[in-house]
Amino acid sequence: MPSLEELPIAITMGDPCGIGPEIIAKLYADPVSLPSILVLGDAGLIQRAIGLLDLPLTMKVIDAPEDFQFLSNTINVISLSRLPEDLPFGQLDARAGKAAYDYIRVGIGLALQKRVRAIVTAPINKEALRLADIHYPGHTEILADFSGTKDFAMMLMNNELRVILVTIHVSLREAIEQLTVESELTVIRLAHRAMTQLGIAQPRIAVAGLNPHAGEHGLFGSEDEAIIKPAIQQARAEGIEASGPWPGDTVFMHARQGRFDIVVAQYHDQGLIPVKYLGVDEGVNITVGLPFVRTSVDHGTAFDIAGTGKASHASLRVAVEQAAMLTRSVP
Repeated sequence: MPSLEELPIAITMGDPCGIGPEIIAKLYADPVSLPSILVLGDAGLIQRAIGLLDLPLTMKVIDAPEDFQFLSNTINVISLSRLPEDLPFGQLDARAGKAAYDYIRVGIGLALQKRVRAIVTAPINKEALRLADIHYPGHTEILADFSGTKDFAMMLMNNELRVILVTIHVSLREAIEQLTVESELTVIRLAHRAMTQLGIAQPRIAVAGLNPHAGEHGLFGSEDEAIIKPAIQQARAEGIEASGPWPGDTVFMHARQGRFDIVVAQYHDQGLIPVKYLGVDEGVNITVGLPFVRTSVDHGTAFDIAGTGKASHASLRVAVEQAAMLTRSVP
C-alpha cells in the first residue's frame, strides 16, 4: 500500500458556475512545482475553462485515484457530473449546487479510505446549495458531518496571521448563545494541535475577548469573565500556552507583530475581517479536527468575474502547498 505522501491530493471543483474551473486550470498551467493533484468535478467544464483561458493543457478522465498518472500539462479528472457546457457563468443554479455537494461527498469518502492524500476545496455557493435542497451553511459543516467529526474548527492563515474560530456560520446572536467553557476549551486545544502540526513546538495562543475591551472586568458583559477566562485557565493547567482574553481591537495587531502564533476568535467576522483585510491571494482555510487534511481557498465563487479569466489561482496554490505540508506530519 502506498504511503500517504505518495497519493494524489484531490481538488474539489466547487460551484461549476463560479471561478473554480478557471483557477484549477490556471493552477495546472503554473510553472511552480506542485505535488500530484487530481480534480473531482466535471470534465466538460474543466475543458471549457482550458479553452476559455487558451492554456496549453490537456485533460485525462480517470475513474479512480488509483488510475492517476502524472503527465506534464495534463489535468487528471474524476468526472462526477455531466452539466451542460453552456452552463451560465456567475448565476445561481440548483444543478451547480448539487454537483458541488457531490464533489465534496466523494472527496470525503476517498480521504476516509486513504485513497487520496488530502482534500483541497474550491469555493461553493451557499445559496446554490439551498436551491438544491441541501441545507448546510458551508464546507466545514459538510466535512464534519460526513466524517463523523464532533470537535472541529475553521482556521484561516496567511503569511502574517493565523486565526481559528469558536463559532462559524451562525448569526451574531446565536454565536454568543453558543459560547460555553467547553466549546472555548475545545477550540483552544484544536489551535494547539494545529500549530504543533505546523511544526511549532510550544505555540503561543491568544484568545480574543467577546466584548469591547474583553468585557472590562464585567462592565461590558459577563461572558469574558464567566466563560472565556475559565477555559483559558483550564488550557494552561493542561500545559497549553494560552492567554487572554485580549481585547479584540488589538490582539490581531499583536499577533501580526509576532507576539502570538495564533488567535482564537469568538465569531466569524471578528476573526475573518483582519485575515481578509490583509488580502485573500495568499490566504488559506484549514478545517482542524478532521480525520484527514482539508484546506481551501480563502475566497468565494466570485460570480461577478466568473468566465472572464480574471480570477487569481494564488490562494488555491497556497492551499495545495499547505495540504502537502500538513500531510507530511500525518502518521
